Amino acid sequence: MSASVEIKERLSDHDIAEVLGVVEAATEADGVRPLNEHVMLHLRYGGDDQARSVLLRAGSELAGYAHIDPTDEVEGPSGELVIHPSFRRQGYGRRLLRAVLELTDGRLRLWAHGGTPGSDALALSAGLERVRSLWQMRRSLYAPLAAVPMPEGVSVRTFVPGQDEEEWLKVNAAAFAHHPEQGAWTIDDVRLRESESWFDPAGFFLAERDGRMVGFHWTKVHGSHDHGHEPIGEVYVVGVDPSQQGTGLGKALTVVGLCHLRSRGLAQAMLYVDEDNPAAIRLYTGLGFSRWDVDVMYASAPSEN
Repeated sequence: MSASVEIKERLSDHDIAEVLGVVEAATEADGVRPLNEHVMLHLRYGGDDQARSVLLRAGSELAGYAHIDPTDEVEGPSGELVIHPSFRRQGYGRRLLRAVLELTDGRLRLWAHGGTPGSDALALSAGLERVRSLWQMRRSLYAPLAAVPMPEGVSVRTFVPGQDEEEWLKVNAAAFAHHPEQGAWTIDDVRLRESESWFDPAGFFLAERDGRMVGFHWTKVHGSHDHGHEPIGEVYVVGVDPSQQGTGLGKALTVVGLCHLRSRGLAQAMLYVDEDNPAAIRLYTGLGFSRWDVDVMYASAPSEN
């Protein structure tokens, strides 16, 4: 196997086009996008000055790509990688993963979307262990939706760009204080998503009590050009201020968003939830969702003293 590795801080337009071509080929072959939203935004818009891109070339062709985010000093670097279907089962995946492990000094959290046998075998062969599972759950929007009233004193309106970002960030940070990704969002993270074609403030619901934001449900609609399937609605993120937890606000906001997605003529809704969050899984199961797929995080095994 003849392969070369390039490590870059910034990708050229040509590099980006090559990487997106590999992503599209992998999505078509696997039925699941190999890179998450955060990495795709990084590819399209740049950002994350500390992030690194690893390009694996077979001659002049791009055989694989990896993104490394080293910003979490506590948990360690996180990464995602993809191999073009034409270069699979030839050792290129092991070569790319080895380069990523060398770059991170062996301390790595690696996401695999869809939890395929190939990704499982690759990670385990490098001594990585499963440490986290993220369920994708789905439900039909044709199925009945139970009416869930808002808690007394709570009103709902839609998000106003240029007005609500800062207050939303505070509620989001409080609601997800212990979440490894969501709770750390910045104003730049919000604005990047506001610039995306899927962003629609009419599907971004804010709950208020006495004029103060206390919860939200941000919905998303993505289609065949993004994920290899017909348009589908997503419960993108639901958050409730800790002072309002236990009031039923989260469930009521979820139903508000699902009704909105149904009104758009969509057939299905999806969401992501951590496997080790049984309370959220019970909530979503009670609303008609069931497990559809799983994303798996692998990490370097802790050293023994």
